[in-house]
Amino acid sequence: MIQGIPITHFLVVSVIMFFVGIMGFIIRQNLITILLSVELILNAVVLNFLVFNRYLFPHHLQGQFFGLFIIGVAAAEASMAIALIINIYRRMRHIDPDKIREMKY
Repeated sequence: MIQGIPITHFLVVSVIMFFVGIMGFIIRQNLITILLSVELILNAVVLNFLVFNRYLFPHHLQGQFFGLFIIGVAAAEASMAIALIINIYRRMRHIDPDKIREMKY
């Protein structure tokens, strides 16, 4: 236990974050909210890595390293996605993913 908090509490929060991210990814019609949904999914995965590492191998740091790696990948993904969204908006004046069919001049 982490200071009296059982693992099930962490896992319930992680599952809720994951499925809210999946639901937002499927339902939303805006590219920015889809990006936020992907970030929410990645944060749920990081939480799982950290909790399982703490409970199963408390003296090892593999979960923390995987968490840092995922956070770095998420930051790179977010910066690239925001750059693409800004480019799409400049060219087409909207960011509705249903109306965007091709990326050409």
